[in-house]
Amino acid sequence: MGHPRGGLILSRMDVERARGFLMGLPHVVETMQWGDNLVFWVGDKAIGGKMFCLLNLDAGAHGVVSYSAGPERFAELVEQEGIVPAPYMARIHWVAVDRWDVLRNAEWESELRAAHEITLTKLPKGVREVLAMPERARGKLIVERRKVLAARKKSKGGEGTKSS
Repeated sequence: MGHPRGGLILSRMDVERARGFLMGLPHVVETMQWGDNLVFWVGDKAIGGKMFCLLNLDAGAHGVVSYSAGPERFAELVEQEGIVPAPYMARIHWVAVDRWDVLRNAEWESELRAAHEITLTKLPKGVREVLAMPERARGKLIVERRKVLAARKKSKGGEGTKSS
């Protein structure tokens, strides 16, 4: 008769499964930044979107995943083996998870969905209003905003570079 609905054992979460799940959440945009990191944003950066999750493709670095946990969940999570405060992001309650097997798939989905929700609710009103626009109008606005940002960057030339 096949497997009962709840009895099927799925493969463990990995980068591709996590990416597929994250890209299925509302208003998610993906970028590649800071070396080999897939960064997931609620809303496009061009309109003020904020990142909520980072998948580290360099297995030797700071864990496989970092994400926004919120203050209450942060304190609980860092007590678990394999979960630590995320480098550079702990002050805003991000955690880094060392390995995919630290959480079960359902837990991963719950944590990542919560990270998305935390970030979405913290977006400024103007950004949330853009996200509420019809897709076509929102897309047009994002394209225009990217042009403005590119022109601004080009006009600044090398002036925007930070020095230590």
